[in-house]
Amino acid sequence: MLTILGFVMIATFLVLIMMKKMSPMGALVLIPALFCVLVGKGAHLGDYVLDGVGDLAPTAAMLMFAIIYFGVMIDVGLFDPIVRLILRFCKADPMRVVVGTAILAAIVSLDGDGSTTFMITVSAMVPLYRRLKMSLVVMTGVAATANGVMNTLPWGGPTARAATALKVDATDIFVPMIPALAVGLLFVVALAYGLGLRERKRLGVLTLDDVTAGDPEQVLVGAGTGGKGTKVTKGGKATKSTKAGRTGGGAGSGTGAESAADGPAAGAPDAPGVSDDDEFKGLDPHRATLRPKLYWFNAALTVALLTLMIMETLPIPVLFLLAAAIALTVNFPHMPDQKARIAAHAENVVNVSGMVFAAAVFTGVLTGTGMVEHMARWLVDGVPEGMGPHMALVTGVLSLPLTYFMSNDGFYFGIVPILAEAGAAHGVSAVEIARASIAGQALHMSSPLVPAVYVLVGMAKVEFGDHTRFTVKWAALTSLVVLAAALAFGII
Repeated sequence: MLTILGFVMIATFLVLIMMKKMSPMGALVLIPALFCVLVGKGAHLGDYVLDGVGDLAPTAAMLMFAIIYFGVMIDVGLFDPIVRLILRFCKADPMRVVVGTAILAAIVSLDGDGSTTFMITVSAMVPLYRRLKMSLVVMTGVAATANGVMNTLPWGGPTARAATALKVDATDIFVPMIPALAVGLLFVVALAYGLGLRERKRLGVLTLDDVTAGDPEQVLVGAGTGGKGTKVTKGGKATKSTKAGRTGGGAGSGTGAESAADGPAAGAPDAPGVSDDDEFKGLDPHRATLRPKLYWFNAALTVALLTLMIMETLPIPVLFLLAAAIALTVNFPHMPDQKARIAAHAENVVNVSGMVFAAAVFTGVLTGTGMVEHMARWLVDGVPEGMGPHMALVTGVLSLPLTYFMSNDGFYFGIVPILAEAGAAHGVSAVEIARASIAGQALHMSSPLVPAVYVLVGMAKVEFGDHTRFTVKWAALTSLVVLAAALAFGII
């Protein structure tokens, strides 16, 4: 019964948010509370919620101060050189913009933190997507999938958890998987190329008259001019920028099922209170918050922060707390300026922290009632006896749904050891099981139980349901590509 109710609860949650019948925060709180009562454990709801909040409180604190820290770094111009480089590559071609999104997300993911990746990627790319009237759900989908592949880095979390759970060396897990993960990353770039071609076909190529005369970022990143001096090229024919659905149509103006599914909310080019010009001013190369004289200090501070994170010198929330305090004090020594910077990022802090604590209700009920354990054991027990020698493949396939519907901790410390025991009885080594278990991370990064995904959709102003509906199929396919490559190379 708990198994059935667990699957029904998850399905109910996903259906309601994708149909936009409930907000993610409301669904994360109310649906598990209802099912907790249905399983006859309503009296323990408070305990389950507090346990869930206790488990996720450090994550919420980390995200809170990480948003402030990297928000300040974006304000002061630390990442402007990366933005300029990507803009030079992207020019005004939708295909290049989507590919540039994948490359930027992959590069920034080297720090091993999803929230960092999404903050930098969204801040850099959103103005360009809005200017070209591209679908923002394409951006969030590509960024999340690229980050999911890179999330397998030894300091990213999953690999370390698998190594700890099975008592194997993290290097023995990750290094042999590099070819398969490289194939997965190439697939993400190819996917971005395909999605970009679709956007190019829908929108055309925006050419800016001044690009050839100067730096493209000076044209693309300033206070907008409402489209003056721009043209849309379709099939070699120049037309005014008001055609091809470029005024108010946005992402929802394209053809095809997926373009229609994205809808205005997904692309959100005309979100209330946000104009194209306002979006572009966010990357203004002459903004008042720039601190060019402190560039190398900020770069050194960020490198030191990431180094200490990788070395695990202090808990990550503490590191971000200290780094945020230092960054604010040095870059904005006057109190009013510090308050202004904190206020500027307060909306993201509140939204993300609120979603994390709402997710704590969901995970707390799933774990506390025993539903997640019954669901996992039902899946494991359903593996045919004849698949014993192929438990690595079974683990890789199961990693897709299990890491999507449960936390990495629950999967790696609760399920993977069971799969490893079953594999050992048939001569499958623990390290092979560990390698296969990280194949599903591309899909995991779009799970509603991953706090960083709320940073992504929140900053991009994309509905979580739209993001889920668009991304899940591509992320699952990417995970299967990684698994297939690992099999083809004999890694598992």
